[in-house]
Amino acid sequence: MQATVKWVDGVQFVAESGSGHAVVMDGPPEFGGRNMGVRPMEMVLMGLGGCSSFDVINILKKSRQQVVSCEAQLQAERAETEPKVFTKINLHFVVKGHELKPSVVQRAVDLSAEKYCSASIMLSNGGVEITHSLEILAADA
Repeated sequence: MQATVKWVDGVQFVAESGSGHAVVMDGPPEFGGRNMGVRPMEMVLMGLGGCSSFDVINILKKSRQQVVSCEAQLQAERAETEPKVFTKINLHFVVKGHELKPSVVQRAVDLSAEKYCSASIMLSNGGVEITHSLEILAADA
């Protein structure tokens, strides 16, 4: 896996993944930014949510669950002083579907957290307290 990050201006950068996708990162005005993109630490948080969501959906599909939507809502706390690393992160999954089995959905979240989500495991091994919560909604008939 590879990526390239190029400086544009001020504190704005364009990151390009090895697969050819680009995203703008920028800082707030007080740091010389123009607020034209996500902050780098927001990108880390979004990456964690994407990685875990990918796992959860994949596991639920393999378990033949009829998922209509899945949303990961992330809340993070950071250290007060430099380096302002993440100290706590909660991933709250809102999964909507037809006749979803709560035990299967919980197992998908657990497997992502404990076995499959590289981002989650990497961050937790680095000292970040990561918790998971879950909400299951019935899809409209």
